[in-house]
Amino acid sequence: MNNIKVIAFDADDTLWVNETYFRDAEKEFAKLLSAYETENKIHQELYKKHIDNLKIYGYGIKGFVLSMVETALELSNSKINQKTINRILEIGKEMLEKPIDLLDGVEEVLQKLQGKYKIIVATKGDLLDQERKLEKSGILKYFHHTEVMSDKKEADYLKLIKHLDIYPSELLMIGNSLKSDVLPVVKVGASAIHVPFHTTWAHEKVNDSQKADTYKTVSKIKDVLLFS
Repeated sequence: MNNIKVIAFDADDTLWVNETYFRDAEKEFAKLLSAYETENKIHQELYKKHIDNLKIYGYGIKGFVLSMVETALELSNSKINQKTINRILEIGKEMLEKPIDLLDGVEEVLQKLQGKYKIIVATKGDLLDQERKLEKSGILKYFHHTEVMSDKKEADYLKLIKHLDIYPSELLMIGNSLKSDVLPVVKVGASAIHVPFHTTWAHEKVNDSQKADTYKTVSKIKDVLLFS
């Protein structure tokens, strides 16, 4: 940590609960479409549609809702009724209006790191939604800068590092996703701490062969302070 100047935190499922709401929405969606397909098939088709649409809509709730609407139309051969479409749209609005449930220890960690390092948010998702969540979270005051990224690949982190005007070795990324928050970070020469969340989106999972020993893993975010 002696070389670290900037600590970047992922937002969803690192600072606050997020993935749980997507899984709950998927379950309700499957019930709405139960007349057309099995629950497992509905989940599979929604996942495929959501992934296919990432290149068009990007990450976030709005793209997820549009994917639900498209999936409903396809699975029902466009016979889905207006009431069900309206309910799908309501599910999306309810997700956007969820209260911000900070994970245990987040504010304590930010308080103790503040002043020692420049603290930023580096997250994926919809800009408006992420800004709203940060405002509602009560922790925006701890962050020097917020970066809502279209993706989190090596090239994206290199752009972030250039924007911050630091060397890769001066950045530490903290997040719950090995695929997005850890592996691409260490590949560009920065440091990372993995803080797993109990629920992981299938798109963010990696196999054992992709894992490495070039990052630290802690069981809870408070343990980040052990390295500071």
